[in-house]
Amino acid sequence: MPATPEQYAIIKRPLVTEKSSALMPEGVYTFEVALDANKSQIAQAVRDIFNVKVKKVRTSRLKGEKNKRTRFGYFDQSDRKKALVTLEKGESIEIA
Repeated sequence: MPATPEQYAIIKRPLVTEKSSALMPEGVYTFEVALDANKSQIAQAVRDIFNVKVKKVRTSRLKGEKNKRTRFGYFDQSDRKKALVTLEKGESIEIA
């Protein structure tokens, strides 16, 4: 099934860090997702966007830090949500 614009709104961007890069060979990919997205919506979006089979989805909500100081003054960071998506054996996603 082709991906819809709503599914592209669920998956905001891939998170590529040292830790997430170490998990990629094991078939675990990390994405920043919409705050109101649930696990089944995330799995369906990854399945349709990347044409892979999803085995498991784990999510965590990250609270934004308060009163970050920059040279322009203080500001509050917004909350984020990330998802660790485990793919079936033999599946992979090309993240540039």
